[in-house]
Amino acid sequence: MAITSANQLELLQTAEAVAREKMIDPGLVVEAMEESLARAAKSRYGSEMDIRVSIDRKTGRATFTRVRTVVEDDELENYQAEMTVEQAKQYLDDPKVGDQFIEEVPPVEMGRIAAQSAKQVILQKVREAERDRQYEEFKDRAGTIINGLVKREEYGNVIVDVGRGEAILRRSEKIGREAYRPNDRIRAYIKDVRREARGPQIFLSRTDPQFMAELFKMEVPEIYDGIIEIKAVARDPGSRAKIGVISYDGGIDPVGACVGMRGSRVQAVVNELQGEKIDIIPWNEDQATFLVNALQPAEVSKVVIDEDASRIEVVVPDEQLSLAIGRRGQNVRLASQLTGLDIDIMTESEDSERRQKEFEARTKLFMDTLDLDEFFAQLLVSEGFTSLEEVAYVERDELLVIEGVDEDTAEELQARAREYLDAQAKAALEHAREMGVEDSLVEFEGLTPQMIEALAEDDVKTLEDFATCADWELAGGWTTVDGERVKDEGLLEKFDVSLAEAQNMIMTARVMLGWVDPEELNKDEEADEPAAESEEEAEA
Repeated sequence: MAITSANQLELLQTAEAVAREKMIDPGLVVEAMEESLARAAKSRYGSEMDIRVSIDRKTGRATFTRVRTVVEDDELENYQAEMTVEQAKQYLDDPKVGDQFIEEVPPVEMGRIAAQSAKQVILQKVREAERDRQYEEFKDRAGTIINGLVKREEYGNVIVDVGRGEAILRRSEKIGREAYRPNDRIRAYIKDVRREARGPQIFLSRTDPQFMAELFKMEVPEIYDGIIEIKAVARDPGSRAKIGVISYDGGIDPVGACVGMRGSRVQAVVNELQGEKIDIIPWNEDQATFLVNALQPAEVSKVVIDEDASRIEVVVPDEQLSLAIGRRGQNVRLASQLTGLDIDIMTESEDSERRQKEFEARTKLFMDTLDLDEFFAQLLVSEGFTSLEEVAYVERDELLVIEGVDEDTAEELQARAREYLDAQAKAALEHAREMGVEDSLVEFEGLTPQMIEALAEDDVKTLEDFATCADWELAGGWTTVDGERVKDEGLLEKFDVSLAEAQNMIMTARVMLGWVDPEELNKDEEADEPAAESEEEAEA
């Protein structure tokens, strides 16, 4: 087509129509047209020419211009789009590098191929503008609930019309076997908004725990106002859920407020979640108390927390075991998600049996190593002694409180314990040296002979070997594999070496070897201290 007065106004009308339909700035459509016309003109005049097109926003008249830029003599590469200062003197009065000479050129006749190319450019630009507009609109709405209409279903994924864009609800994010038909109304949680090559992708979810939290925020004014806070949520979508809530107003019961008059508030959420049963639990700062609440409706007899391993042992009455575990482990699984702890559940009889076995094992240990009779060994265990180290190095007064133990007996007990421990240490050190452990590791402060032996058995025989270890390799830790926490056994874990102690020893070894500058290390520690102090102040 030729850009003539007959179709000049049509350009603007087309731009307005496209912009209105796609809800984007008409100026962007006009810019796309200018670019497409310029591309068509280059194919006519030559691709090396710098041809530009300007469309008047009022009349629609398209002006074609050729631009030539003034460059240094030695930088002249493109004779069609550049010229030297000397060459520019015939066009400009006082040319300088960087000046431009602009001259109008005749409009081009657009052939079929050029017109098709121009159309593609316009469509591409419009799509990009539409994507940018959609991304800008929805990027700040992640983490909120949105209402939409189902457009279609593709391979189990639901495409949702959310007003000024489309979103996708993946099959894995649907509750149970939810099925939708075109034009069905749907409410979902905006889980993520990402800008991708094919445009912004809005990912919805109905299974995300935060979907339930946002629903409660809509139904419970106290949550919206910040009087009640949802501290933790755990869901088995479509089946059961637990939600931990706390009230910052002593006169408002958080559980009652979330349940509502005759259960009206919680029932509204349950209906939206396809009948999902919801346990509303009072949140407590004390982990043990919160866990006892989280395991409702089961009763708990005793709780033992291992903070280093983020594990917790729960003892329940024998008849409460199935209730505590729940159908297919659902109750304990949700309680674990809610508290962020791995939970081991055992019955009172199992706990009693385990404690009996521990009692017998410690009794035998004291009988064999300290040459005691069974009664005396049992006395030590009953008083809380669990290891030879405790007997050997405890304050003597703690032994004297045991019935039948006087000064001489206490002294003899500690002497036997120390003698046995020294013999063990000597044997461990000899074994380690036989395996090739070097003096640099033996003389390292903080490692006992038994620790050195354990390291040597894993081929850590020099200070350099020790310095290359990771803290979790020494202290142990937990790794999540396929959604399940797996235990990593540490080389020194049986010696009760914490992660912080392991890290400190490794850094000390690296400083000794000259791998780490101690001054830089001190700077890092000083930088961390203000952050730690500010955290403490914030908590206070």
